[in-house]
Amino acid sequence: MADLDPVIHAQARLRITASLATLGDGESIAFPRLQELLDMTAGNLSTHLRKLEEADYVVVSKTHQGRVPVTYLELTRAGRRAFEDYTESLRRLLGESTERDARAHAEVPPTG
Repeated sequence: MADLDPVIHAQARLRITASLATLGDGESIAFPRLQELLDMTAGNLSTHLRKLEEADYVVVSKTHQGRVPVTYLELTRAGRRAFEDYTESLRRLLGESTERDARAHAEVPPTG
């Protein structure tokens, strides 16, 4: 069975990573916009972003627009690679399950 990255595998972190993976290389999204897209509380999003940041999957940039602080989020190269590996592992896992199910159904004699 394929190993799924436990950092990404948590539902909230998978949603965050998948959302950030839709951005191009070098593109970022403002924290409030991601929070809105994912319908998460600021605290919950921050907690999961911290885990992704500790794994070097996400970079958090804090800046100001005028006098207003703004936080931007971006998937790192390592984060993008981890997400690609995760989705490939999931595809293999699902492919193995589909093959196993097909074999199991082929071995069951028809009823009736």
